[in-house]
Amino acid sequence: MSAPLRQLGPHHDGSELYVPRATPRLGDVVPVRLRVPADNPETAVWLRAVRDGEPRLSPARLERSDEHERWYVADLPVHNPVASYRFLLDEPDGYRWVNGRGVFDRDVPDAADFRITVHEPAPEWMDDAVVYQVFPDRFARSGDDHGPLPDWALPADWADEPIAAGHGVAQQLYGGDLRGIEQHLDHLERLGVDTLYLTPIFPGRSNHRYDASTFDSVDPLLGGDDALASLSTAVHARGLRLMGDFTTNHTGAGHEWFARAQADRSSEEAGFYYWTSTEPGYVGWLEHASLPKLNYNAPHLAERMVRGPSSVIGRWLVPPFSLDGWRIDVANMTGRYAADDFTHEIAREIRATMRDLNPSAVLVSEHFHDAAADLAVGGWHVNMNYSAFTRPAWTWLAAAGTSASFMGMPVPVPRHSGASMVATMRDFDATVPWAVTRHQWNMLASHDTARLRTVVGSAAMQEVAAALLFTYPGTPVLFAGDEGGATGVNGEHARVPMPWDAIDADGGPGWDASTFSTYRELIALRRSSRALRDGGLRWVVVEDDAVAFLRETADERVLVLLARAPWSGAALPAWLASSEPVNLYGGASLGADLVLPGSGPTAQVWRLA
Repeated sequence: MSAPLRQLGPHHDGSELYVPRATPRLGDVVPVRLRVPADNPETAVWLRAVRDGEPRLSPARLERSDEHERWYVADLPVHNPVASYRFLLDEPDGYRWVNGRGVFDRDVPDAADFRITVHEPAPEWMDDAVVYQVFPDRFARSGDDHGPLPDWALPADWADEPIAAGHGVAQQLYGGDLRGIEQHLDHLERLGVDTLYLTPIFPGRSNHRYDASTFDSVDPLLGGDDALASLSTAVHARGLRLMGDFTTNHTGAGHEWFARAQADRSSEEAGFYYWTSTEPGYVGWLEHASLPKLNYNAPHLAERMVRGPSSVIGRWLVPPFSLDGWRIDVANMTGRYAADDFTHEIAREIRATMRDLNPSAVLVSEHFHDAAADLAVGGWHVNMNYSAFTRPAWTWLAAAGTSASFMGMPVPVPRHSGASMVATMRDFDATVPWAVTRHQWNMLASHDTARLRTVVGSAAMQEVAAALLFTYPGTPVLFAGDEGGATGVNGEHARVPMPWDAIDADGGPGWDASTFSTYRELIALRRSSRALRDGGLRWVVVEDDAVAFLRETADERVLVLLARAPWSGAALPAWLASSEPVNLYGGASLGADLVLPGSGPTAQVWRLA
C-alpha cells in the first residue's frame, strides 16, 4: 500500500521569502507575498490590511508562476507602528482567508492576522544563538572559601537529591559559585552553545535569589563582584555571551530598600511598595510575604531600577560586568497592580537604557501564558516561549502517566495528538510579529519546570523533543543538565547539581553520554543550516503520532520529520526536492519520491534544495 500524497496549501509567513527582512519605518510600503498551489482555483487574491483601525482591501498582483505554484505580491502600507494584514482568496465556491493560523472558508477575528512592526527586533546575534541556562548554586563549586553560610542556609552535599517541596526547598544550598562556572566553560563550548544565561546573582535569603536583599552587588556566596567580572571576561574571550536575570516586579523582604521603607514610612523607599491594612501590611508577589511588590507610581523608582546608566539595568551592562542582556522575571506582572498598568512603559524604559549603553543587548520577558499584548509595543524583544512551544510540545511528547508536574496546573500532563500540538503552536505564534517568533526563547524545560527526561520518559523520546527544539523557528534554550538526561518532577526537584565526575568519565550516574552526543549533533546541525536558523515554517504532515515541516530560505529547503511512535507514513510532492534529498540527521533514506518513513520514535532531517 503506497503512502498517501500530502498536498500543500496557500502559505505566507514573515520570513524572507514573503517579507523583506529589514525593519520598516512609518510611511514605508512593504511588499508581502503569498504562494498558492498551481491547482488552487482562485480567480483573484486580495490583501486585507488594517489602517487606523479600519480594514482595507487592495488587489495582489501575480508575480510569477510555474507548473507547481503561483506567487502573488501586494503592497502593505506601514501607516501604524504595527501593521496587521491577511490575504483573501476569491474562489468559484466563495472566498477563503489566509492568516497566521492557516486557511479558512469562514470569517475569522483579527487576532491571528499577520503583523509587521516598526520596532527593532532582537539583535542580530540572536539569529544564531543557542542559550544555556545555569542555576548558579547547582552548576559547579570552585572550592573557594566564601566565608560562613548565612543562617537561612541548609548545607547540602553535591550528591544530595534536591528537596522537591516543603521545608527547606528554598534553603537547601549546594555551594555552586561563579568561578565554578568559569572553570567549566569548556563544557559549554564542547556542547556548542554560545550564550550563558545565569539565574539571579544578587544576594537573597534563598538558593534561587529571586528575593534580592540588594541590587548593588553580587552575592558573596557566588564570589562577589570580582567573580562576575572575571566570568564575564572569560566568557567574552571565548566569543560567548553572558545574560543576567532581574526581578523588576519585586524585591525580597530582606532588601535594603524595604528595610528603610518599614523603618520610616516618610522615606523615599516607602513609596516603592504597596501598603495594605491587612497582614502582612504590604502587597507581595502572589501573596508571598517574602517578595514585596514594587510600586512604579513612585517618582524615583524607575531611575533606581530601569532608567539610565545608574539604574540596576544600566550598571551591569557596562564594564567590568558587560552583560549582553537581561531576562526579566515576572515581566507580565511588572508595574501591574489593580488599576495600575505601567508594564509597557517600564519595558520601553529598559529597552532605551539598553540601547544607550549596549545596543546589541537583548531583553527577554518571562510570561508563562499569552504574552502577545506585551510583545509588539517596543519593549521586550522576545518572551520565554512556554505557551507557544513548551506546553504544546510537552502535551505531544509526554510519556503516559509521567510523574512530572504540569507547570503549575492542578492536573497531570495530558497526552494530545500532533494536530493539537500544531494548532496550539499556530494559535500563539500567530498573535505576534514574525520578527518576534524567529527569536522567541524556546525551551523544553527550565529551572521552573520538571525536567524534560522526566516528562518524556526515555532517551529516544528526548531525542525527538530535542530535534524539535533545534529545528523550530526561534532561539533554542536548554537548562544545564538536560543535555545529559537530568531528571526531576518539578522546578525545585529539577535543580540537580551537575554530575561532573560522570561528565568527565563520559558517562555514569546522572549523566547519559549518548544524550549529550545527541544534543551536540543537533546544535551543530542547526549551525550548519541557514534554513533552520532563519527560514520560514510550513507544516506538511500533521498526524496523531507524527509531524513534519519545511524550513525554507531563498537558498535552502530543509524537511524535518518527528514521530513519537510508528505511523502510516506519507508522500510529499516530488518537486519540493531540486535534487536527491540529503539526510542531515537521523540516517533515514527519503528518495526522489519523497516518501516519509513510518517508523517511530524518530527524528529525521533532510536537505531538499
